[in-house]
Amino acid sequence: MNKNKILLIGKTSFVSQHLFQNLKKKNSVKKISFNNFSKIAIPRISKYDTIINCSINNKYVNQSYSAKNDLDLKIVNKIKNLDLKYIFLSTRKVYKIGDNIKETGQINPRNYYAKNKLITEKKISKILKKKLLILRITNLIGLKRKSKKNIHKIFVDYFFNYVSKGYIFDNRKIYKDFLSVYQFSNIINALIKRKSHGIFNVSSGKKIYLKKIISWLNYYNKNKRKLKTLKYVGEESFYLNNSKLLRETKLKISLVNLEKDCKRISKLFFKK
Repeated sequence: MNKNKILLIGKTSFVSQHLFQNLKKKNSVKKISFNNFSKIAIPRISKYDTIINCSINNKYVNQSYSAKNDLDLKIVNKIKNLDLKYIFLSTRKVYKIGDNIKETGQINPRNYYAKNKLITEKKISKILKKKLLILRITNLIGLKRKSKKNIHKIFVDYFFNYVSKGYIFDNRKIYKDFLSVYQFSNIINALIKRKSHGIFNVSSGKKIYLKKIISWLNYYNKNKRKLKTLKYVGEESFYLNNSKLLRETKLKISLVNLEKDCKRISKLFFKK
């Protein structure tokens, strides 16, 4: 059986590093920087079946929309005449906060990052149509790789940063939706195999209280009793509906596996 040929753009990002390590087990994966991609000739790009962009411009995260900061739009304009799938990594932050949010849920982006992601979704959808797969992704849990660039901080960045300084979050009321990077990679792999297109929520589809996810991530910390508690102040509670994703991929997303993955990540971090 021929392996899917995947071009992964973004060499240093949290997502690209984890996707590369996990997708290459079952696919042929090449990872390059956005700058190098911009120099590649079209014939070389055409040999790939799928492109996933994980690179991002700092101004895209922190400022109002400008096409010159939209790396996805630049990539799509370059590949628009090629017969390949483009996977756009969007965010659950495009939605209004709530429970059981479906892909048809109310849109209410509340920061520049989410507003810009939504604008990009609309722009590249008009160009690629059925050659586009849009993933509205929940919080991803994985071991943060060391990198000089840390443009877009996520939950695990804050957790490992604070726990290293002797602090731990505590909030018994807030729940969110989490996936491990291993679960995320399996979902991407399944969607690529099925040649899926359209918009999908990528999530566990479950309420996961912060107390629980933190206890899993802190499992191998020998200094638990010495930690000082900080109240976690963040966005309101939410979780996504992932029924469309499960129907498409035929996968089962288990909280048992999420717990195992979190403890695996904890072991890698605290026993390194």
